[in-house]
Amino acid sequence: MPGALTLDRVRIHIPDTHRSPRKKPARLADALDFWMFAGAAANVAMQFAHQGVAAGVMESKVESGALMVHPWKRLRTTSAYLAVAVLGTDADKKAMREAVNVAHRQVRSTPESKVKYNAFDRNLQMYVAAAIYIGFEDTHQLLCGKMTDEELEQFYQGADTFGTTLQVHPDMWPKTRADFDRYWLQACRQVVCDDEFRAYIDDLVHLRMIHWSLRLVFGGLLEFLTSGFLPPHFREQMGIEWSPSDQRRFENLFLFVGFVNRFIPRFIRFAGTHSMMRDVRRRITEQRPLI
Repeated sequence: MPGALTLDRVRIHIPDTHRSPRKKPARLADALDFWMFAGAAANVAMQFAHQGVAAGVMESKVESGALMVHPWKRLRTTSAYLAVAVLGTDADKKAMREAVNVAHRQVRSTPESKVKYNAFDRNLQMYVAAAIYIGFEDTHQLLCGKMTDEELEQFYQGADTFGTTLQVHPDMWPKTRADFDRYWLQACRQVVCDDEFRAYIDDLVHLRMIHWSLRLVFGGLLEFLTSGFLPPHFREQMGIEWSPSDQRRFENLFLFVGFVNRFIPRFIRFAGTHSMMRDVRRRITEQRPLI
C-alpha cells in the first residue's frame, strides 16, 4: 500500500554522493544544460497529473499546441518559454505572456467537464510553474551533486519567474525554499489519477506521439528516464512500476553522466537554449508567432 503523503514521496531521491566542491553558488541559468531535457516527459506528466491541469489538456480544443498531435512544436514552444523565463528581458517575457494568453483563452471547462478549470486560473498556473522549477532543481542536482540547504536557497531565488511569466502574482510564490516544500506537499494532494488519465499518460510515457523508428532506437532509455524522474507518489498514481534496482541504475547513470558532462564545453551544453533565445527574439522582431 502507498505510504502517507510526505515530502520524500512527492520528490525524487537525490543521492548524497561526493562531488567536487562547487566553485560558486548555482543559479537557475546553470540548469539550462541540454541534459535538462532528460526529465522533460516526466515533468510534463507531473504537470498533467493535477486534476485541473489534466482536464484542461485532455479537453483542450487548441489542436495546434497538442502534445500528442504536434510533439516537436510543443517541445519548441516549451523550450522557448523556459529560455525566456530564465534568460529573457522584461520585454521578452511580456511578449511570451501575451502569446501564451492567446492560446489559454480557449482553454476552459464546459458544463459537461468532470473538473472545472480555466487556463487563466492562477492556482493551476502556480502548480505548473512549481513542477517546472522542480525539474530544474532535480536535474541540476543529479548532474552536479546534492546541494546544501544554503545552496538550495540561493538556487531557488528568482524561480518565481516560471509563474510570473504567466499570470501568477509574485506574492503567490513561496518566499523561501522551505516554504516551497510546504506548498508542494499540499499541492500534490490534488494528484489523483483515474483510468482515463492513466491511459492518456501511458501514451506520453511510452512516447507514442513520436515516429516508431525513434521509439525503436530511444524508447527504452527515454521511458526509463521518464519513470526515474517521477516521484514515488506520481508513479503510484500513474501505475508505473519502479524497483530499488531501477533506482540504483538511475542514480548510477547520472553519476556517470555528471562526470562526463564536466568535460563537455559549456558553450556546447548551453547552445540549444541560447539558440532558442535568438529564435524568440527574431520572431518578436519579425512579428511572427511565438507559440
